[in-house]
Amino acid sequence: MIKKILVSQPTPSSEKSPYYDIAREFGVELVFRPFIKVEGLSAKEFRQQKINILNYTAIIFTSRHAIDNFFTLAKELRVDIPETMKYFCVTEQIALYIQKYVQYRKRKVFFGNTGKIVDLLPQMVKHKTEKYLVPLSDVHNDDVKKLLDSKKLQHTECVMYRTVSNDFTQEEVDTFDYDMLIFFSPTGVRSLVKNFPDFKQGKVKIAAFGPATAKEVNDHKLKLNLEAPTSEYPSMTGALKAFLAKQKK
Repeated sequence: MIKKILVSQPTPSSEKSPYYDIAREFGVELVFRPFIKVEGLSAKEFRQQKINILNYTAIIFTSRHAIDNFFTLAKELRVDIPETMKYFCVTEQIALYIQKYVQYRKRKVFFGNTGKIVDLLPQMVKHKTEKYLVPLSDVHNDDVKKLLDSKKLQHTECVMYRTVSNDFTQEEVDTFDYDMLIFFSPTGVRSLVKNFPDFKQGKVKIAAFGPATAKEVNDHKLKLNLEAPTSEYPSMTGALKAFLAKQKK
């Protein structure tokens, strides 16, 4: 029986999260504990990429982490971001987050509706003369680069932050007694193996979100019991609910 589930993500900010509905419906205890954390590059590390922020007229933000680390680095480098700088964000939520650092003006902040960079392309093409800078994590693919190349836009990708293992305390190691573990990134799976080198899966169920995460689980010779997204269940919560319902039967 699954009674205690570890979700390797931060605690949901909203009480309306589907995770809480799952906890009530199936009487399970959900513990939210990220296996990874994001760490900004130092000014010294960033300088090694030989990028001058002021050479660019527009920034593409794919996450809040990108925003936090961009403005933190600019401050460390003593770079005053001009008011003319344009910001292109993959969602409105991310666009609104910019208010934490600069005055939000509709004429210089653009956002997409789907959370996918491809949705932003038409707006970027309208601003073809801009020089785009794309802050990224150390773990990233070339999808953004290929899309911008396809529209012949001037752009440069740079690493501004990295994803590292969020190590467990000895007390957490001693009380690690979960019936199910849910992972959302390959780094999270690697963090499990790093923190628990003698981990034996036994009856513990493992869920993975995304093909890269699933591959990492299999690469470590662990048994994958639940994978999302699928055509039937595009979200982890939907897949988890169906999995628990099946177990209950």
